[in-house]
Amino acid sequence: MNRRNFLTSASATGAGLLLLKHATLFGQNTPSKKLNVALIGVWGRGLAHYDGLSRENVVALCDINEARFPDALRKFPGAKTYIDWRKCLDHPGLDAVVICTADHTHAHCAMWAMNRNLHVYCEKPIGLSVEEARLLRAKYLSLKNKIATQAGTQRHANPNFSRVRELVRDGAIGELRGVFAWGNRKLPRPAYLPGQGTPPAGFHYDLWLGPSPAHPYNPGYFSGGPGANCLQWNMYWDFGTGQVGDMGAHTMDLAWNAIDATHPTSIEAKGDAFNPDVTPVELTAHFDHPANSWRPAIRVSWYQGGALPTSPKRWIDLNGIGHGAMFKGSKGVLVADFTTRMIIPTDDKIDLAGYQPRNESNVTPPLGNFQDQFFRACKTDLKTSCNFDYNGLMTEQMALGLVAYRAGKKLEYDGKAGRVTNDEAANVLLSRPYREGWPMNG
Repeated sequence: MNRRNFLTSASATGAGLLLLKHATLFGQNTPSKKLNVALIGVWGRGLAHYDGLSRENVVALCDINEARFPDALRKFPGAKTYIDWRKCLDHPGLDAVVICTADHTHAHCAMWAMNRNLHVYCEKPIGLSVEEARLLRAKYLSLKNKIATQAGTQRHANPNFSRVRELVRDGAIGELRGVFAWGNRKLPRPAYLPGQGTPPAGFHYDLWLGPSPAHPYNPGYFSGGPGANCLQWNMYWDFGTGQVGDMGAHTMDLAWNAIDATHPTSIEAKGDAFNPDVTPVELTAHFDHPANSWRPAIRVSWYQGGALPTSPKRWIDLNGIGHGAMFKGSKGVLVADFTTRMIIPTDDKIDLAGYQPRNESNVTPPLGNFQDQFFRACKTDLKTSCNFDYNGLMTEQMALGLVAYRAGKKLEYDGKAGRVTNDEAANVLLSRPYREGWPMNG
């Protein structure tokens, strides 16, 4: 090769490497390669990611509370600190972000990150509104050959999720007829907290509010410990979706993983009297889903805050299960929580003897560590178990339950268009207001 041809070839190769940020040429994206990662929200759920992140290259830390930085920097020395995630996302050389901010900033932060072609792990819920879930899902689908995404429903890695899916799909309870999920947590609140005091030095309350409408500071919003601080604010409409987006994101996932559903065609819901400040404690929502290639049309139901489906047997206390799912079939009923399950024949004439359990070679392999699955996907095949396609559809459904609750009537839904077809006023509830200066796309 002469000098001119060599330079031409080298130039073309270099351009290709610049264009293919996540290229696999020459082994850049091998499991042993460390990712440049930003942790956005270093306390609360952020703490749960420290061990997994320690195996990557954490180059940036972001939090609205500067008092959290010293501990984070002891774990990740040399990382640059930011108080504003919008600036953090432009950190040079970033490959991926782990988003552990307050719920009402999840969708914005994730969208901005995907707009920069970054891999995104986002704690649940990935969005509060139907519109946010749809926008994130659509953005991910446009980039699915470039980036990996994972919603933080880490209970999905429990082997029981796969066992439940296998039992339902393999016909252990016969033809699937109905699906139910519930959570019994009750956290009543009367209204937004009144203004009280001022934020401590280094606590950037305006950045915590982010895109949500302004509310005065009150230390009560931040009085919880690292594992449950979200329970101080996520039941308020401007900051979360209550149990729908909290434990509902985990519990409905147990059902969603087994039924291969897309958009519901109709939704109806009822619950506590509407409070313009606070999401309902008690709620029942029903979602009608069309048939697919292996099951008939089914109704999927969500119950929370004391509401429960009818128990299959009087001696089974569904409230005692706490957070669970139930699948009713033509031959039996499957009841499960996150780690255990049991099957009950529908009557004495059915013994379920026709069901043959899978042999070991056909059992779904363990997912392993949920965070590690995300980092491995970033470096290899981009495949995760709870990407923004799978989780986006589920998040959209759960948000639709709150829309139907607020509308006070059964809603017909066009999933392709993302529109309610029988109540124009309900379409206003598919989105939520944002403060000026906080666009969804940035």
